[in-house]
Amino acid sequence: MSVVTRFAPSPTGLLHVGNARTALIAWLFARHAGGRFLLRLDDTDTERCRPEFAAAIERDLAWLGIDWDGFARQSERTALYAAAIERLKRQGRLYPCYETPEELALKRKSLLSRGRPPIYDRAALALGDAERADLEAKGLRPHWRFRLDHAAIEWEDLVRGAVRFDGADLSDPVLIRADGTALYHIGSVVDDIELGISHIVRGEDHVANTAAHVQLFEALDARPPRFAHLPLLADAVGKGLSKRLGSLSLQALREEEGLEPMAVVSLLARLGTADPVEPFAGMTPLIAGFDFGKFARGTPKFDPADLGRLNARILHGTDYDNVAGRLAALGLEAADRPFWEAVRPNLARFDAVRDWWEIVHGTIEPAAGDPAFLAEAVSVLPPEPWDGTTFAAWTAALKQATGRKGRELFQPLRLALTGRDHGPEMKLLLPLIGRRTVLARLSGREA
Repeated sequence: MSVVTRFAPSPTGLLHVGNARTALIAWLFARHAGGRFLLRLDDTDTERCRPEFAAAIERDLAWLGIDWDGFARQSERTALYAAAIERLKRQGRLYPCYETPEELALKRKSLLSRGRPPIYDRAALALGDAERADLEAKGLRPHWRFRLDHAAIEWEDLVRGAVRFDGADLSDPVLIRADGTALYHIGSVVDDIELGISHIVRGEDHVANTAAHVQLFEALDARPPRFAHLPLLADAVGKGLSKRLGSLSLQALREEEGLEPMAVVSLLARLGTADPVEPFAGMTPLIAGFDFGKFARGTPKFDPADLGRLNARILHGTDYDNVAGRLAALGLEAADRPFWEAVRPNLARFDAVRDWWEIVHGTIEPAAGDPAFLAEAVSVLPPEPWDGTTFAAWTAALKQATGRKGRELFQPLRLALTGRDHGPEMKLLLPLIGRRTVLARLSGREA
């Protein structure tokens, strides 16, 4: 079977880490199998779908490194849904229902109060032609339900294993609203048929939907795809992420948290598997090692702190050639390889590189220090040219002159030269700062 997967978000908001994980896993599977990955925007909800969210979805996926081999919008495919709906009506699998939302809510409440599942009672099937005509004469317009066969519905899920439902335990799903709008179920199934989707990857909250979809595929004379239902993410203490998803949008992670895309990818690709979470520089090893058999059914815990740690490790291993353009985009065209290699071990996020550029080449607030000690440091400061051995030679001479050692020797120099009590190795910073600036800072003058 040729593998074709898809990611089908609704552009009603920003992508969050849960969406991104689904898209990433579907994409990794397709690339591992040498197949195709499609992006489909489920944008038929004209009240909630917005073009800026559609654009953001494409931007966020591209930022992660997820590309697509085909693109579709449901809003441009409504004729296909109308044809499928008419076909189902002719088969007797779609039937009109006239209950109002309030009446349906009362039915559900009554069933739940008796400890029974809130399954639609199919009362509309008992209506005769005259009764339906009378209801419509009163101004009622029907919504349409898909009549499920009361039979076993089974599939072998790529994550959950064997799954079984009985059609009698499910409500007949509504496919068409009273205003004539086709709902998610029919559009999704028709598109998956028409676009040749072989494997559907989605969250476990869709398992019951899938049971109904299996019968929809069969009613439309199509073989159902393979399914992989992923457990939903929880936070570090095991609670659902639903209330935190706004702060965990990809846009926020990129623009507010300053994260590298591979930090997000490295974590999301391994969550829920036995494989260790590691900082990956690119997609290749994740594609090569992908296997649905590695995913467990347990709820994966997503901890944003893990992203921060991965982000730092990725930056620490990033070569200058891969950031030269980004440095220029920050206005640091003069930032060269020695500067990047000196400061990258101390970066938690990329944009912090500007702080270190200012420390090396700009001005700092003079740090209070021991004037006598700093004056002695000036007296033994080696002449230029400087290299990676200069700091060791300088501090050795200063140790000999003052008797200081360890932190007592090194910390006052770091504070005087950088204004920070921690940071990159001084042996690397010293040649970058230069003798003139070092002399000015040791003398207590802003440099």
